[in-house]
Amino acid sequence: MKLRILKLTPEQFAGLLGGKTVSFASKLPSDLEVLDVKADLFSRQVSVVVRSDSFEDISESMQIPEITATRAAHTVAAPVPAPIEAKTVMPTIKPSAPAMKAESKPEITVSAAIAKSLTPPSNRYAAKMENEFSPEQRKLLSFTVKENCVVVKPVSFLKAEWDDINETVRSLGGRWVKGDIISYWEIPLG
Repeated sequence: MKLRILKLTPEQFAGLLGGKTVSFASKLPSDLEVLDVKADLFSRQVSVVVRSDSFEDISESMQIPEITATRAAHTVAAPVPAPIEAKTVMPTIKPSAPAMKAESKPEITVSAAIAKSLTPPSNRYAAKMENEFSPEQRKLLSFTVKENCVVVKPVSFLKAEWDDINETVRSLGGRWVKGDIISYWEIPLG
């Protein structure tokens, strides 16, 4: 595997989206390909999985090495992003200087379409939990995020469906909360 993980803070990643250059501890190769981008909002870290033929080949059983960005970032003229097809979510990598100098560092350019796809919706967790239920069950339930849990409320009286839904909620680590007026399920996040 010729992979590495670039570790960025959300601010550094936002700077990349805004046209800022981010410096890394080691020089990034010019043939860098971005394979995946993941944002972990809880640990405040953005992981970018990249590949290059110039990276040292490592065994698949080993952990992918990390490349951490340095603190300093400065603004550069915003580059024109490459056109991206609807299904492609892979930013292009371009060097920041045309000549191959020892001090030149490549710059990652990302289009606005990718920026929108990386922004999680406010009810991302509720949508994730919804997918655990069958389409028929989803019609009978509402999903909302409250503090550190997803609240699943029946939208109509549940008859025979209650047992199946309760079993699904319990498999996700949730529990039934009996209220005075409204009862519901709580599924903890994480």
